Amino acid sequence: QVQLVESGGGSVQAGGSLRLSCAGSGYTGSFCMGWFRQAPGKEREGVATMHRSDNTSYADSVKGRFTISRDIAGNTLYLQMNSLKPEDTAMYYCAAGGSTVCSRDICYCPFTGGFPYWGQGTQVTVSS
Repeated sequence: QVQLVESGGGSVQAGGSLRLSCAGSGYTGSFCMGWFRQAPGKEREGVATMHRSDNTSYADSVKGRFTISRDIAGNTLYLQMNSLKPEDTAMYYCAAGGSTVCSRDICYCPFTGGFPYWGQGTQVTVSS
């Protein structure tokens, strides 16, 4: 049984930082993992993804502020969030198992990759 458990959410003032963690178990060989978020009244959107080759993709809104990473074993995914803005307020979800796109031996994980495994989410609230 696949399990993804997020932690690290909380409330912070604008300009602050948070680090989200996602502990995964019950699956092997997942090429793609990622972070998504959903704000009240809005659709879920991709934040960042990481391929097993360590190639990363970011939403334009978080480039330069957020960093996705993983531990050596690949079982824990992180999202370092700096310079947080009120518009970053959302429930953040960890996802795994998405599809891979490769071009000339460079592979990455698109946000539309149909991730089958999801965590329960962790709330991030940024106040102005």
